[in-house]
Amino acid sequence: MEDWEHGGFGLYLHWPFCEAKCPYCDFNSHVTREVDEDRWGRAFEAEIARVAARTGPRHLTSIFFGGGTPSLMSADLVNRVLGAARRAWDVPTDAEVTLEANPRSAEADKFRGFADAGVNRLSMGLQALNDADLRRLGRLHSVAEARVAFDAGRDVFDRVSFDLIYARQGQDEAAWRAELTEALSMAVDHLSLYQLTIEPGTAFFERARRGQLKALPDEDRAADLYEVTQEICDAAGRPAYEVSNHAVPGGESRHNLVYWRGGDYAGIGPGAHGRLTVNGQRRAISQWRNPGAWLDRAEAGNADRIDEALSPQDHVGEYLMMGLRVLDGVDLARVETICPGAITAEAVHPLEEIGMLERSNGRLRTTRAGRLVLNSVVAELLPELDTAS
Repeated sequence: MEDWEHGGFGLYLHWPFCEAKCPYCDFNSHVTREVDEDRWGRAFEAEIARVAARTGPRHLTSIFFGGGTPSLMSADLVNRVLGAARRAWDVPTDAEVTLEANPRSAEADKFRGFADAGVNRLSMGLQALNDADLRRLGRLHSVAEARVAFDAGRDVFDRVSFDLIYARQGQDEAAWRAELTEALSMAVDHLSLYQLTIEPGTAFFERARRGQLKALPDEDRAADLYEVTQEICDAAGRPAYEVSNHAVPGGESRHNLVYWRGGDYAGIGPGAHGRLTVNGQRRAISQWRNPGAWLDRAEAGNADRIDEALSPQDHVGEYLMMGLRVLDGVDLARVETICPGAITAEAVHPLEEIGMLERSNGRLRTTRAGRLVLNSVVAELLPELDTAS
C-alpha cells in the first residue's frame, strides 16, 4: 500500500464564478456576466485526462465541485465534467459527489438536473439564519429563500449539508444558541460551523483596518462561542469530527476526509491545489489562479503553475496539520514511515501533560483544547516547520 492510499483519492473541481463577491470571502472567486461553458467544459475535460495519464488507474473516492458558486454551472456542464472523470478513473456507483450551492431559487431549480448528472450530495452556503446578518455578510438570499432552497435540496438529495458563520458582529451567546438550535432542527446529516475570520485582501479586512467593522467578538468571546457550539451539537447527536465540521455517525464528508487523512487529490480549476503521489513521491501542485490564464494554459496542455516534490519533513508536517484536525488523529506508525524520527516522546509528553494531546492504540490525537490552538501544537511537535504558512 502506498502512503496516500490510507486516505483515498479525491477530485476537486474549482468553478471560480459568483453572482457577487462576499466581503468576508478570500476564496478565488470572480464576478462575470458571461461564461463560455463549452470552452470551460473542454478545458476541464483536457485537464482531467492529463492528470489521469499521470496518476494511472485509480479508484476515485469522491468528487467535489467547489468555488466560487458551482450551482451557477448548468447541469449539462456538470454532467460533462463527471463523464470525463468516469472515463479517467474508476468511479464506483456509491462514490460521494458533492456540489456547493447558494440558496437562491434560480439555482434550486437546477437541483434535479444536477442529481441526474450524478451529484448525490449538496453543500449549501446558508451562512446565517437572520436577514440582518445575511445583509451584513453580503449574501444575496433571505432566510425565507434559504429555507425554500434547502427544502428543495432535501426533496432531491438524501445528503444535504449546510454552512453557518458565527462570531459575527454583535452576536452574543443567547443569539447563537437560538440560531444553532434552529439550524440543528433543519440539519440532515452534516453541517459546517465556521468562526468569522477577517482575512487580508477582503472587503471586511479593509473595513476593520479603518475601524468600520464594529462589535466583533474578541478572542475570549469567540472561544466561548466555540465551546457553546460543541455543547449544543454534542447534545443534538452531531458531534464535531473535525474542528468546524459536525455530523451524525456515517454522515461525515468523505471528500474532506481525503484531505484530513492525508490522501491524494487532484485539484483542477483556477487556483486549485492538489497533492499527488507520482513514482512514490508526494507532490504539491497548484494551478494558475486567474480564470483567463488558467483557461489559456489548460488549452495549451497544462494548467499547473507549481508542481514540486515535498520533502519528508514537509510531508509529515502536512499530515500532522491536517490529521490532527480530526477526532481520530494520526497514525504514529505512518508518521514514522513518512519521516523517521519526526516526532519524539520528548515533544509529545509536555503537550499531553497540559491536556493538548492524547495517545491511544497507536494514534496521536488533539483534545478539544488542542484543536483550538492547532498551529501551536504542531509547532511544538515539529519546531523546524513553519506552521504559519
